[in-house]
Amino acid sequence: MKPCFFDLDLNDLSEVLKGYGEPDFRTKQLWQLVYKNLKLSPEAFPAVPKELRLKLAENFDFAPVQVLRKVVSQDQRTEKYLFGLQDGKKIEAVLMYYRERITICISTQVGCGMNCAFCATGQMGLTRNLSAGEIAGQVLFFAQELSLTEKKLSNIVIMGMGEPFHNYDNVMKAIDVINHPDGFQFGERRITVSTVGLIPMIEKFTKAKRQINLAISLHAPSNKIREQILPVNRKYPMEQLLEACQAYVQTTRRRITFEYALIHGVNDSVADAAQLAKLLHGMLCHVNLISLNETKKYAGKGSPAERANDFRAVLDRAGIPCSIRLKRGVDIGAGCGQLVTQA
Repeated sequence: MKPCFFDLDLNDLSEVLKGYGEPDFRTKQLWQLVYKNLKLSPEAFPAVPKELRLKLAENFDFAPVQVLRKVVSQDQRTEKYLFGLQDGKKIEAVLMYYRERITICISTQVGCGMNCAFCATGQMGLTRNLSAGEIAGQVLFFAQELSLTEKKLSNIVIMGMGEPFHNYDNVMKAIDVINHPDGFQFGERRITVSTVGLIPMIEKFTKAKRQINLAISLHAPSNKIREQILPVNRKYPMEQLLEACQAYVQTTRRRITFEYALIHGVNDSVADAAQLAKLLHGMLCHVNLISLNETKKYAGKGSPAERANDFRAVLDRAGIPCSIRLKRGVDIGAGCGQLVTQA
């Protein structure tokens, strides 16, 4: 297989072009053609010599993700894409239209190794990590698609298929590429990375002091409950996880988000809410509540609206900022925890 062009950062590209005997200005020219002007194949490089275009096409793959299927939700506000990768593996990603923003949810792995009980991706198991180019390629695909109707991407959430911090280096390289000041220049504050709680990577992320938003998939107020649904809690128990989260907040001065899927009769009682409020007291955070999106291999059911509202009320009274997230794309299997393909 050819190497992916989008795996190259600016320095990598410079070295490639030097090896081709190209002048120095060519590096920035190509970088801006691709990442600023969204010309995503050599055929679309108008001011580049034909010989170089042919050489790039011969030596690099410019289609890290290819659309195999697109489905649109009944309300027309959510689109789910099945992408094929160069080696025949598949991933899913989601485009969501809101009143004032357009958000994509992208993937970082083929499958996932965290085995969270209620997550369809986790039920697949892990096949492999995506490369930085395959991650950035999803962003560029959506940006180009939106540009055809003069729309622009507003936010990126890296919480599709896979555990982003299990593929930390490639995820951060992809973010660096799409945030480069001479290229796509997306802006870190419009990017959110979600992790199930890999403490060493949270600590590494904290030391990096990035402007990227951090979300933690918490989903429980105690170790006992969390271990039932998130096996990773046996290795990284909640006390240690919350210590790492507190250190992140204190070091970066940035608010952290806790994702909490409400599972009827499992983690959604008023007592569970009170326990969660006690755990998070004094931390600069926000809790995103969402009624569980059901999957075929997990028997649990999402909490009814009344129970979710009661849970939120407890957090409100305790002074913990929280909201009930709007469900999107559940009818097409595009909701949180529903992304799944056949490996």
